[in-house]
Amino acid sequence: VGKEAGRHCVPQQAINQLLLEQAQLGKQVVRLKGGDPFIFGRGGEELETLAEAGIPFSVVPGITAASGCAAYSGIPLTHRDHAQRVQFITGHDKEGNIAQEWSALAAPRQTLVFYMGLAHAGRIQDALQTHGMPGHTPVALVEQGTRLQQRVVRGELQQLAQLATQVDSPSLIIIGSVVTLADKLDWYGEANTLAGV
Repeated sequence: VGKEAGRHCVPQQAINQLLLEQAQLGKQVVRLKGGDPFIFGRGGEELETLAEAGIPFSVVPGITAASGCAAYSGIPLTHRDHAQRVQFITGHDKEGNIAQEWSALAAPRQTLVFYMGLAHAGRIQDALQTHGMPGHTPVALVEQGTRLQQRVVRGELQQLAQLATQVDSPSLIIIGSVVTLADKLDWYGEANTLAGV
C-alpha cells in the first residue's frame, strides 16, 4: 500500500479496512511504515479503526523524517545560537489546504520543518514572507532523506518556490538559520562523496 505524492494506490480508508479485515481473520498484521507513524504518518487514523473494533495493537515508533533528514544533512533542528524551538508542519491538510498560523511560524529563532510541502512551496514562501520572515532566511530541501540517493538543495526563503522545482517527492523542507550549519556539519554528503556515491 505504498504511496507517492498525489498517487495513492490504496486510499487511506481502504488501508484502514484492510488492517481491520485481516486482523478479524485472526491474522497477526504488521503495518510497516517509514518514519514515525504518529507524525504525519496516519498511524492514529489506522489505529482508531482497530480500537473501535476492539482489536488489540501495539506500536513500535520510528524516527520521524525531520530528525532523520536533518541529521543526514548536517542540520541540527535546534541549536543554542540559532533555534530554541522546532515546529513540524504539514504541507497540506486532509482536504489539501494549507491554512496555518503564519505569524507564529514567521517568528525568529526557530526551525520549521514542512512535511509534504513541495506542491505548496510557493504559498509557504509567500505566506512566511508576508508575515515577516526575511527573504534571506536559509532553507534546505532534502530529497530521499537518509537514503543513498539523498540530495540536498539549499538556498533562501525567497527562492523556495524555484528550489522546489529542482527536487522530487519525497522531500522535506527545513527553514531557519540552522540550515547554515550544514556548511560545517554535513557528514553524510561528505561520506557519499568520499565513497564515490
